[in-house]
Amino acid sequence: MKNVLLINSSLNGENGNSHQLSEQFIAELTQKTDITVTRRDVAENPLPHLTQAEMGAWMTEPSERSDEQNKLAAISDELVTELQNNKLIVMGVPMYNFGIPSTLKAWIDRVARAGITFKYTETGPVGLVENTKVVILAARGGMYLGTDMDTQTKYLKDFFAFLGINDVDFIYAEGLNMPGGDDSKNAASKEISDYVSAL
Repeated sequence: MKNVLLINSSLNGENGNSHQLSEQFIAELTQKTDITVTRRDVAENPLPHLTQAEMGAWMTEPSERSDEQNKLAAISDELVTELQNNKLIVMGVPMYNFGIPSTLKAWIDRVARAGITFKYTETGPVGLVENTKVVILAARGGMYLGTDMDTQTKYLKDFFAFLGINDVDFIYAEGLNMPGGDDSKNAASKEISDYVSAL
């Protein structure tokens, strides 16, 4: 776990709860061990929604791509390389309208690449990303864990499993906009410390 990919997606930037929790995780991990961190903030530097032209560029042989297709394919290629080169992925994920931020979905759409991060077989899709761990710092204004309104947990677990990553852990800070929200954030902060200590 020397190479770590940190992905933040809060519209509030450094003031976002998920951002602060993910940065705490990285800070404590850095104190514990020598790591190299690749940072990607998809809110600060948002990815556009995926288009057919961009997807078509992936499906065109590199030798046959136009200059524009090369530029489009390079976006996903960079993200996929980051994913493949980092064996620990730390994600700060706020909940917006019961889902993940659309900019994070744009990242997901570009790292799911047939023949590169997964492949189709006679028995179904098989993930090609191996020996990778994901830790998700999930921040929510209300209380959703364990309810049908928590669409994030299953979706993200299913997505990473699709790529071959089944080692996915969540640390939740819920009810942050409710009375006692500070207590919830403090509890999540302590859980981070305990989690990093156990790594």
